[in-house]
Amino acid sequence: MIPISTLHSTRPLAANAIYELPPPLRGERASGHTKWYCPNSGNIGNRTGIFISVNQRQTEPDVPQGSVPLDAKTIVSIVGSGTFKEYRKKQIIFAQGTSADDVFYVQKGRVKLSVVSKQAKEAVIAILGVGDFFGEGCLAGQPLRMATASAVTDCSALRLQKGATIRALGSNPGFSEMFMAYLLSRNIKVEEDLVDQLFNSSEKRLARLPLLLANFGKEGRQEPVIPKMSQETLAEMIGTTRSRVSFFMNKFRKLGFIDYNDGLEVHSSLLSIVLHD
Repeated sequence: MIPISTLHSTRPLAANAIYELPPPLRGERASGHTKWYCPNSGNIGNRTGIFISVNQRQTEPDVPQGSVPLDAKTIVSIVGSGTFKEYRKKQIIFAQGTSADDVFYVQKGRVKLSVVSKQAKEAVIAILGVGDFFGEGCLAGQPLRMATASAVTDCSALRLQKGATIRALGSNPGFSEMFMAYLLSRNIKVEEDLVDQLFNSSEKRLARLPLLLANFGKEGRQEPVIPKMSQETLAEMIGTTRSRVSFFMNKFRKLGFIDYNDGLEVHSSLLSIVLHD
């Protein structure tokens, strides 16, 4: 038994050790250390009678600040576990209606979220890229997947178990803050997409889509060349026909707004279509 008087408040407790602590007792975890103190006294006392067995000292990795996506290995260190998996182009990651037990994080490539109605009509609701989470509805109690996630390109994703992610959000304020900021930004984008769908022409909606996929306006994340997507997929995303998409894409190319060079090259001049009244 180690007298509490030999410890400092900032020194981590050793695993599997028994310490003598003064009552009343309160535990607080801070800065990666387990700190025990008596709230009624400013100093650590020598009173006896309470014994604590510390089985494991947990640390909380710092969450990097800024707009750059987190490295997947950093997320694993925060959550405590995770599985990396590679997916081929068009491979299904999870299907609509299946059990929702995990959260995913895009490490490389792009992922498509789509919904199919009872009448077999498909709608693409999102194209996700590096640094995006998906399947997070399970954290709010969603029992079944509301959409199908599939790889638009060859991609890599990190799979996080629901329970471990919930515990990490509760114990790591930095990770919780980052995740909340991500959810809020996603919510803002959904609202913007709805306004775009309700009030803009199909030409403007189509012009806006490549700019979003190329991350125009996002500091440090701009990708002027994005993977090619079928005109059917583009039509499903903006709610129009394939023939209209073909017509406008040819128009954009002739005007020099886009080019096809091992992908879709997006020029900032495409903004003129979006901003034109």
